[in-house]
Amino acid sequence: MSVPAADASHRGAAQTDQSYDEAFVELERVTVTYGAGERAVHALAETSLRMAAGDFVALVGPSGCGKSTILKLVSGLIRASSGYVYVAGREIGAAPVRVGMAFQNPTLLPWMTIRENVMLPLKIVPPFRYEYRAKRKGEFRDRADALLAQVGLAGFGDRHPWQLSGGMMQRASLCRALIHDPQLLMLDEPFGALDQFTREELWSIMQNLWMTRKPTVILVTHDLKESAYLANRICVMRARPGRIIEDHPVPFARPRTVDMTYQPEFVALTHHLRDAIFSTGAKEAA
Repeated sequence: MSVPAADASHRGAAQTDQSYDEAFVELERVTVTYGAGERAVHALAETSLRMAAGDFVALVGPSGCGKSTILKLVSGLIRASSGYVYVAGREIGAAPVRVGMAFQNPTLLPWMTIRENVMLPLKIVPPFRYEYRAKRKGEFRDRADALLAQVGLAGFGDRHPWQLSGGMMQRASLCRALIHDPQLLMLDEPFGALDQFTREELWSIMQNLWMTRKPTVILVTHDLKESAYLANRICVMRARPGRIIEDHPVPFARPRTVDMTYQPEFVALTHHLRDAIFSTGAKEAA
């Protein structure tokens, strides 16, 4: 998938310094409202977020707080009601930025083999699509098989989705999201439907994929342990209208392990995040 980006010439002089040039993703005082008049739903209050290239940010908060709305803004699926969204230093609107996406449902096409599903972005996304016919049985096939092997699916390329378990399909979905070397990787609850053991195994796989490829990642999750295991930063959001109320760095060294999630420092972080979410909800209710 490609996200267009246009020139950001309307930025003020104060926004042309080096710090802004270093931001790969930036939301600047963005709001999102669906509908109008009495039917208007204020999904996102004024929100700002900055990410460097290769950063890994998790968005956590109650349901309906705007986490997925931020994903849609950055990927260009919706437009902000006010404010600006910049990717690679330019406003959403012109030059392509490669984006990979993985969702809670793997959404693999059942009539295609696993390899064909993984290779699908290469058939669609420039510049790969221009070479697809010539390379689909050689270089691109090898590329898909190497990625499948990296996630533990070596030898499963010729199988169909209905022949795989849920965890195996989600691994294939991650491969499809990464096959075209995306600059941005959007993860919307990709492990939420899996059992705890499979989920923890996929955390390790996702961490390894990020460490070797270093895309810029935005993860939406309700699992606080997952956010602290995977992300470099965790942004806590309040209930609708959503807004980032806390941007918390994750201090743990990589590679992280499941054993680390039981250490006092890790548990303290997840409790802090939980308290931030619940205290915000209590204030909103009051």
